[in-house]
Amino acid sequence: MLKLATAVAQKDLLTMLASAGNLIQAVLLGLLLIFIFSLSLAPGELATPQEGATIFWLGSAFCQILIFNQLYALEEANSSRLGLLLIDAPPQAIWLGKSCAGFCLLLFSQLFFLPGIVIFLAQDFSGEAIGWAALPLVDAGMAVAGGLLGSLAHGQSGRDTLLAVLVFPLLLPLLLAGIGLLGAALGAPESGLLKNWLGIGVAFDAIFAAAGLGLFGFIYQGDE
Repeated sequence: MLKLATAVAQKDLLTMLASAGNLIQAVLLGLLLIFIFSLSLAPGELATPQEGATIFWLGSAFCQILIFNQLYALEEANSSRLGLLLIDAPPQAIWLGKSCAGFCLLLFSQLFFLPGIVIFLAQDFSGEAIGWAALPLVDAGMAVAGGLLGSLAHGQSGRDTLLAVLVFPLLLPLLLAGIGLLGAALGAPESGLLKNWLGIGVAFDAIFAAAGLGLFGFIYQGDE
């Protein structure tokens, strides 16, 4: 299972980086959201750390949708999805590989979003160091959820927008945890809830991981 997952992740990363236009599109969308929000501020008005964190994760969520739509479109474009299913390995390995690839691509995209909130929203990184745990913690949950829900968005015509419909309600608790943690890293006043946000993030990571392991095989093979 791990061998196939590693192969899928490597293949997806190399393909996405080789055709960098898809990844650039996702990064530009996130940066555009940050820039547009900066235009909503009055002259001289500064965004609060909570607002900066909120826009950062909103841009990340839209970026995640584009990334996982593209990751699953790779097999649909050349009709290789059936070939993956014929490999003598659990289908969950495909989910794990695509989740790992999506995690790396999302984290890479955020390397542009962080300077974006500094430049456009005048944020600084003078807050709680523990708040930076939001990046790997929330990204992991978004990746395993995207790896599962992305499979729903392909395989039948008319379902390409399904991921966008499903992802935001399901990710809301995880995004709230990310906002609370990253807001603290950006200097928001200490609320005493950082450990609670960490706990929520870990819990939803586990929930999405369990759902992926249990449901991916049925979803991905459903059209074959």
